[in-house]
Amino acid sequence: MRPSLVQEQTLQWKMNQSLLQAIHILQFDSVELIDYIKEVSKENPLIEEVNYDYDIAQYRTENSNSAAIGEINQAELTMYDHLKNQLYTLDITDELKPIVLFGIDSLNDDGYLAIDLDLWADQCDTTAEMVEHALEKIQELDPVGIGARTLSECILLQLKQIDMNQSYIEDLLKEHLDWVAEEDTESIAAHYQTTEKVAVKIIEHIQSCHPKPGKLLETEKPEYIIPEASIYKEDGTWKVSFYKWNAPTIEINQAYVDLKDVEKEAATYLKEKYKQVDFLQQAIRYRSNTLELVVKNIVERQYMYFEHGAFMLQPLTLREIASDLDIHISTVSRSINNKYVQTDQGITPIKFFLQPGVKQTNGKQTASFVIKQLIHECIQYESKAKPLSDEQIKRKLDDEFGIKVARRTVMKYREQLNLPSSTKRK
Repeated sequence: MRPSLVQEQTLQWKMNQSLLQAIHILQFDSVELIDYIKEVSKENPLIEEVNYDYDIAQYRTENSNSAAIGEINQAELTMYDHLKNQLYTLDITDELKPIVLFGIDSLNDDGYLAIDLDLWADQCDTTAEMVEHALEKIQELDPVGIGARTLSECILLQLKQIDMNQSYIEDLLKEHLDWVAEEDTESIAAHYQTTEKVAVKIIEHIQSCHPKPGKLLETEKPEYIIPEASIYKEDGTWKVSFYKWNAPTIEINQAYVDLKDVEKEAATYLKEKYKQVDFLQQAIRYRSNTLELVVKNIVERQYMYFEHGAFMLQPLTLREIASDLDIHISTVSRSINNKYVQTDQGITPIKFFLQPGVKQTNGKQTASFVIKQLIHECIQYESKAKPLSDEQIKRKLDDEFGIKVARRTVMKYREQLNLPSSTKRK
């Protein structure tokens, strides 16, 4: 065996610019794609306009109220701005005001004080008494609970507003918060020598308190979901219609097309820009064609779901779709990422139609979503006096629906549905 040099021809994939751009664009939803093309057009003079269905604006506005004239382009206030704007309602001396302002700026996003009182006093070059007085002023601001240092203090501030003055509530919050979380009225009543009726009322009041009062002052920005396609039934057949914004077209500036007798440097520049537009158009077509193939395949495989509803959803994986279409599994994953379709059940994430399956004794599989729905229904219609245990739900699934699952699977799905155990559902 001696080392030697051998020449041979091989075929291999090369990641060129066109392929990189196609992979990049494949992951965009329609709005991101249009925004991306507009960004490219800023530095490519050949792109005169991006053509798509301007009715895309309907999805942004049909579920939102029109803003009043005075609200248009209005500056958004932060939690800190809201709190500082309330200071005029308090009786604060000129000496105390900068200390209060420092305290407000030291709150975290949840509205809790995120600084030690000694450090606060040191930073403001003042006394501990002045800092405590400043904290009292901050805790007078709305919403109630702002400026608390712990969850217990936050809840206590809110309970004081509704005159919940039982002497043991502070001890309950500090020492036995787990009883509140578990709604253990029996332990509360026994420990504090009161009735279970009073314990129930206390728990209800505590649960009505907001654990993160700072979040109440956040300005929420609406999130708009733009579907890529509509799935509908026509003449007894399920069809897929893609919106125009799924495949926007690029209009070339005619002035550059007709340009002649240009200098070599300008000709080279235009050639590069033409190449960029060509790559972009190919990538858009690739994205549109791939998504169309994937969605149509999903409609074929989930035909029973569209015909009869959620309980007929079938197990389906990325690998199965990739095998059907003879494309790579990562291509399928990228093509459906963060994309939605309009169906009779509303706007639905495409990923929803890909469900893991639980194998049955007869070799068939049942979609995990269907099992979760059945578990939810079992609990929804159970006797409130005698809630079903996980073992009873397991037997019910087998007896009534022929679905065999382990008890631990029932427990896992119940927890994923945020449903408490039978002992906590009484």
